[in-house]
Amino acid sequence: MAAEQENAGNLKRKLAKLFQLSLEATVPGEPDIEPLVAACTGKFGDYQCNNAMGLWSKIKGRPGIEFRGPPAVGQAIMKNLPQSEMIESCSVAGPGFVNVVLSKNWMAQVSMLWLQNIQKMLVDGIETWAPKLSIKRAVVDFSSPNIAKEMHVGHLRSTIIGDTLASMLEFSNVEVLRRNHVGDWGTQFGMLIEFLFEKFPNFEDVNETAIGDLQAFYKESKQRFDVDAEFKDRAQKAVVRLQSGEQMYRKAWTQICDISRREFDQVYQRLGVHLEEKGESFYNPYIPGVIEALTNQGLVEESKGARVIFIEGINIPLIVVKSDGGYNYASTDMTALWYRLNEEKAEWIIYVTDVGQQQHFDMVFKAAKRAGWLPADDRQYPKANHVGFGLVLGEDGKRFRTRSTEVVRLADLLDEAKTRSKAALIERGKAAEWTEEELEQTAEAVGYGAVKYADLKNNRLTNYTFDFDQMLNDKGNTAVYLLYAHARICSIIRKSGKDTGELKKTGKIVLDHADERVLGLHLLQFAEVVEEACTNLLPNVLCEYLYNLSENYTRFYSNCQVVGSAEETSRLLLCEATAVVMRKCFFLLGIKPVYKI
Repeated sequence: MAAEQENAGNLKRKLAKLFQLSLEATVPGEPDIEPLVAACTGKFGDYQCNNAMGLWSKIKGRPGIEFRGPPAVGQAIMKNLPQSEMIESCSVAGPGFVNVVLSKNWMAQVSMLWLQNIQKMLVDGIETWAPKLSIKRAVVDFSSPNIAKEMHVGHLRSTIIGDTLASMLEFSNVEVLRRNHVGDWGTQFGMLIEFLFEKFPNFEDVNETAIGDLQAFYKESKQRFDVDAEFKDRAQKAVVRLQSGEQMYRKAWTQICDISRREFDQVYQRLGVHLEEKGESFYNPYIPGVIEALTNQGLVEESKGARVIFIEGINIPLIVVKSDGGYNYASTDMTALWYRLNEEKAEWIIYVTDVGQQQHFDMVFKAAKRAGWLPADDRQYPKANHVGFGLVLGEDGKRFRTRSTEVVRLADLLDEAKTRSKAALIERGKAAEWTEEELEQTAEAVGYGAVKYADLKNNRLTNYTFDFDQMLNDKGNTAVYLLYAHARICSIIRKSGKDTGELKKTGKIVLDHADERVLGLHLLQFAEVVEEACTNLLPNVLCEYLYNLSENYTRFYSNCQVVGSAEETSRLLLCEATAVVMRKCFFLLGIKPVYKI
């Protein structure tokens, strides 16, 4: 059998087939049970099946069910697992987790194929390990700040989670349309435009230098709007004139958007994030046609003067046309979804926003199912998912703000991360060893990487506390530790004096030592981990893999002499393979690797 078919990247799939048979025997006739198999990170085994709890919640209380809880379900799953030469032993832990220890004899038999697979990756590139997903095109809608407002810490999560999901999909050979759905349309533009006219009669000559801080400009205009009835009236009329396409108002709107956009681009450049803007205004011309089509299908009804779509199981309707005839977020989001499905032909549409918008998107997706745009079965394509995330908290456990209770500007936060990172490098004596450019670049890579990783390593649904001291620590599960670990690997290879480019062509990898085998197996699990992180839309799965890879490498290096040993060539190639996989993980997480420290 070919190495591609037998490599350890397929281990999870092979075990899933065995557990599928076990699940069918454990609960005969229960439909649509997918084996939940994941690589283990603890001492209990190599892989784990996690179906027991979910299965128990489905079957408890049914006639004829003899199980007394998830542990009993787990025992039955283990008992019904078909015999396989792959499996050494099984055990059940906690609430029914079935742990699997792989057979050492079997691993020894297939290790030659593993070695071929690692060496093939080193020669042909990490792309040969890319998972194969069943879709060709996806939209990832992320970041999406509002025009005339600065990007703050609240935009951090959407921006970096969305960027990582997009990168993982792209690595998996999916064409990704990275969409920045900026808030560039709506009633706030009336007050901004009127304030611009008032403050700068020759507004066409105005630039960002004259306007100054756009955030302050927004606050001033909002203050006028709230206290000055005559200004408020002019602002409301300005919205109508803007939306009807009057040239002067369109020009002023474009000017405000351009200034704001340039500020956003500076932040994206620092974060290394690439998106294509298609803001709310882009979909505006399509809204009437979409509303009309939904009305013709009988989905849109009148309710209290507004036009709405009723959603089964939800006691509030989805308002698609307000009582004053205007459009809203639901009008735009329904239209954007229609456009992405019909014009952009996306098979998977992913929205990355905070958990507070979960119900809104749930209603949009259910309305789309009623319209026949999306299939009723969430496992079928095309499909849409809302990727929610929790809050960034301060040390007081409340939403992260400055001492003056303002939201923290994202640019200020990145400045602080870089400054602290640079100070730590200077303290380590690097200012005397490196050029100023090397110091700046490393401080930036480590500082920005620390901020990103501290966010991404958490399950996105949870809140987390923003703590510079913790995220810039060079010990534990931090970007600093991982970047330093990568730099140490590069240093070991450099000190050997060997050309790994040549070694890849002529050298052979052997996995005779137990720690070599553990590291080799972990490397080969890379593809299945990326696939799992993509499928479940969880970047923290990749972070956990990266941290465990670093830990496995450290154990290997502590117990297996590399330079000067009889196995030097093999172990240098194993070092190189680890560095290659670490770099790809960093790339997918939007972190720049460092090569010396």
